[in-house]
Parts: sequence; structure tokens; C-alpha cells
Amino acid sequence: MSETNLADFENKTPRDTTVMQLLYGLHTLAWFSGGVFAVIAVIVNYIKREDETDALYIDHHNYMIKTFWWTLMWLVVLSPLWLLLFLPGAIAYGIVWLWYLYRCIRGWLRFNGHKLT
Repeated sequence: MSETNLADFENKTPRDTTVMQLLYGLHTLAWFSGGVFAVIAVIVNYIKREDETDALYIDHHNYMIKTFWWTLMWLVVLSPLWLLLFLPGAIAYGIVWLWYLYRCIRGWLRFNGHKLT
């Protein structure tokens, strides 16, 4: 995996870093809000990505956006399992939740390590 140049990273303000930390936090806690936090975070990801020039930040915005859309797609595709019985739907959604949580934590740790996803 490639890493960004720390000299390029240092020109970012603490506010920029705080916004990214907040976005990762919202994505990570999305399941506890019924997905509302994820929707808010992905909207902010799209808005902030437009004005971004730092490759690290663009990469992490893209990572969060992809994670959101892939998760939503899997939830829609697996939703018929809820009609069969409760257990298959619960297992499928549990697996999706673990994958989403893994992606959020992995991305957050890589961002804190100043690494591209």
C-alpha cells in the first residue's frame, strides 16, 4: 500500500482532521441510529470531497462513500431473507453489520496512520 507524503498532510488544518474523525464516527455509529448517521455522513462526504485537494482526504471520502453504497446494496439484496424466517434475515444483516463495522474501523485506523485505504 502506498502512503501519502506527510509534508502534504501537514498543510491540513485541525478542523479538516476533526471533520474526517467525525465522519468516521458517524459511519461507525450508524447502526445505532437506524442508518440516519450514515446518511448524514455520506451527504457530508459528497460535499467535502468536491472541495478537497489532498489525495489522502479524497481517498477516505471515496472509501466511506463506497462502504455506504455497498452496504445499502447488500441490505436491499438480502432483505427477502426476512420474509422466509427471522433467523436467516438476522444472520445476513449481522454479517453485513460486521462487514460495515470492519470497513469503518479499518478506514479510521488507516486515516489516523496517514495511509491511503
